[in-house]
Amino acid sequence: MKNRITNEVSLLCKTCRFGIIVSLFSFCSLQAIADQCVITLQEGENFWGGCVTDGRQMPFGKTAFKRDLYGDNRGNQSQPLLISDQGRYVWCEQPFEFSFDGTQLKIESKSGKIETGKKGDSLRQAYQYVSRTYFPSTGEIPNEMLFTKPQYNTWIELIYDQRESRIRKYADDILGNGFPAGVLMIDDNWQEDYGVWEFHPGRFTNPKDMVHNLHKQGFKVMLWICPYFSPDCETYRLLNKKGFFLQDKRGGTYMCKWWNGYSASLDLTNPEAVKYFQGRLAYLCGEYGVDGFKLDAGDADAYVDQTIKAAQSISPNEFSERWAKLGLPFKLNEYRACWKLAGQPLAQRLRDKGHNWADLHQLIPDALAQGLMGYAYICPDMIGGGEHSYFYDNPDKPLDQELIVRSAQCSALMPMMQFSVAPWRVLSKENMAICRDMALLHEKMGPEILAMVKSAAQSGEPLVRHLEYMYPHQGYTQIKDQFLLGDDILVAPVLEKGARSRKIVFPAGTWKGDDDSVVTGPCTMEVNVPLERLPWYRCIKRAQ
Repeated sequence: MKNRITNEVSLLCKTCRFGIIVSLFSFCSLQAIADQCVITLQEGENFWGGCVTDGRQMPFGKTAFKRDLYGDNRGNQSQPLLISDQGRYVWCEQPFEFSFDGTQLKIESKSGKIETGKKGDSLRQAYQYVSRTYFPSTGEIPNEMLFTKPQYNTWIELIYDQRESRIRKYADDILGNGFPAGVLMIDDNWQEDYGVWEFHPGRFTNPKDMVHNLHKQGFKVMLWICPYFSPDCETYRLLNKKGFFLQDKRGGTYMCKWWNGYSASLDLTNPEAVKYFQGRLAYLCGEYGVDGFKLDAGDADAYVDQTIKAAQSISPNEFSERWAKLGLPFKLNEYRACWKLAGQPLAQRLRDKGHNWADLHQLIPDALAQGLMGYAYICPDMIGGGEHSYFYDNPDKPLDQELIVRSAQCSALMPMMQFSVAPWRVLSKENMAICRDMALLHEKMGPEILAMVKSAAQSGEPLVRHLEYMYPHQGYTQIKDQFLLGDDILVAPVLEKGARSRKIVFPAGTWKGDDDSVVTGPCTMEVNVPLERLPWYRCIKRAQ
């Protein structure tokens, strides 16, 4: 096979034909043509891409690393893309497996053609090319309030006890403690059963009035949903007759094991099933005034069972992609799992993080990875951690107040910030005030953030940017604890427990800090960071 990239790349490609994977009911049954490439790495070359949750291990190149994207998006967004700081790229319309051994990059796809090349000599030039070519931005954005105001999710505060009285109190306490109104997400268990499109009558006495009152207070309201249906509800019986669910090898309804038990799974390849589902979401908007939806689940690994039968034969990854497409009509949306669909107006949250400092360290590198895969509309995880087990299993254990404060600071100047555990309930008055200041900072910066979002919708470029992206070949590839918001805002949160100072790398130019200090880069400086401070700097003069 003829080389597909310039002679600067050592490339071996091989195409071969596999036999039919015999499984009468498997949607994975297809005649696969594998495409394989071996690329010799250039001196000091670094790559980003694949799975967002591998962001903490990026860049790839110097050490051994392996990932198979087929049927596995690691609980978050993924993309069949690799790009390097030398301007090189790898793309495939289908999932592929890749590995680095320090000298070579090996790629193999079960079914798709691997496309490789070199565009320019920097990370930004490679990204701009792949963005324009493979996932151009639509020019549209998710609902503006996601960016201009804080978000509040009831999950950690209420867990599975989602009830009207507690939701009303949560909203009242937000405003009563001086936090600005924003998007309020009512999380899992507002329904009596999954697939029942009404509020639980035992926990909600007047949901329509509740939503109306939340609107009067300045909130927009989202509901948590998933593609699963409880098998003992009337909706299931009706839809099962219509063939709206995935089937098992015997032709019965396939029961998917997920974190809330066993449920029927919507067949996302059936247009009538998708139309029905979107119609029920539209019903919730019309009947109750709901503004949008948090579309949870949709993970590719939920569809890898080779015995599953669907209306159409597609890969597990494509199921994840179709779940994301299902939410496109609703501008107020949030996703955690996604395959491809970069450039689309979908809010993409980082997967749940634990209430610990190690997981706080993951926020920035994972957000940087999101941006470099084309997912511009980034939401970090819930402040203080969104993994519920710590809070649920240890109800009487004190939380780490410093961790919550530093988490709020880490989120404040990202495109979105999301609270869940109530700062006014779990923090001292002083620490709660710091979190409130961060919410107010985000609100203050909201118009500027929104302008960046609208610009990104036209250019396709990331909002959260790696220093290497803006300042190539200056030795910044390994910096994972600070980031750029747009072109000119440098953000350097504290991520270490007990730290009251930190080193900040300043690229070339003149930078004015939140403390009114002025720094001329390039340089590295140790700065004082008391608990109440989020260090951030604006570039007021670019280097000549």
